[in-house]
Amino acid sequence: MAQPIGQSIHRDPALFYWILFPITIVMILTGVLRHYATILLASTPKKLELPAIREQRSLLRGINLRNNAHSISPSAFAARKNYMISAYKEGAFLKDPDNRGRAAANPMTDPAAMEGMMGMMKGNMAMMVPQTLIMGWINAFFAGYVIMKLPFPLTLRFKSMLQSGVATRDLDVRWVSSLSWYFLNLFGLQSVFIFILGNDNAANQMAQQMSQMNPGAGMNMFQPGQDPDKIFQSEAENLEVLEHDYILKGVEERVLSSI
Repeated sequence: MAQPIGQSIHRDPALFYWILFPITIVMILTGVLRHYATILLASTPKKLELPAIREQRSLLRGINLRNNAHSISPSAFAARKNYMISAYKEGAFLKDPDNRGRAAANPMTDPAAMEGMMGMMKGNMAMMVPQTLIMGWINAFFAGYVIMKLPFPLTLRFKSMLQSGVATRDLDVRWVSSLSWYFLNLFGLQSVFIFILGNDNAANQMAQQMSQMNPGAGMNMFQPGQDPDKIFQSEAENLEVLEHDYILKGVEERVLSSI
């Protein structure tokens, strides 16, 4: 049986060393520089005051009670539920009880919110400026080059991703252009950055984009402009409608029936 004829392109072997290696090395060095630039630009987070910590931990306590209610007895759950609901409705955990019922403050006038926005802008600058410069460098010197061929077959869906900047309809999908190699390095060097900089690094493009999408996760549970009292009232309603199902209910009968 005749074997299908593979598509071959006569390329200068020097392209592999003068295009693929420089792009890869520049991308790694840029990630390392971005990591240290992000560390230098990051501002020291301010310590929260005791009332603010109590406000956030109280909300987290109600969420944990709701998520782990099946692990405690009905009497213990009822006692905790009644206490949390009454405290939420009375505003006992609010940082500023005097401002209860008032409209939320404008985030633009909050110094903490402005500082968070400035930190996010610094992170965006550290991420966008190097990528813009590298993109212009590749388009100026390496546009239109086919540098390598993948050793495994691919479907046509990968053609637009692997052959950016090469407008050829009949070219085999396994051939990779220089511009596509840049994008592959942009999102595929996570393991290299973890090996060089550790797990908690700012060089990973995807992790940095996720942190920019959710900048308030972790330290502050209340986003700027949110009313903590409304969040407490909502959590109180969630606790009121929660049906308790004890995980150890009837455990004696279940153990004896399995013997």
